Amino acid sequence: MGIGGIIWMIVVGFVVGLLARFFYPGAVGMGFWMTTLLGIGGSLVGGVIGSLLWKSPDGRFKPAGLFLSIVGALILIWGYLNVWRA
Repeated sequence: MGIGGIIWMIVVGFVVGLLARFFYPGAVGMGFWMTTLLGIGGSLVGGVIGSLLWKSPDGRFKPAGLFLSIVGALILIWGYLNVWRA
């Protein structure tokens, strides 16, 4: 993964994190980096959910698409606000 891939991952993670924060009820106080990490982690969690529901033909793990990434990020927001920060 080159520098372009890393930059793209940060941009997509930030967008997914922003969308998840928008859909989460109530105020979610996080900065840029926490929102970005939340979006990247949401993609990984969404990928796990997707691999449990639909098996990949080649058996490899793949990060989730936009919808499951947002679902994964919402799960991480809930965990961050209710478990880790409590």
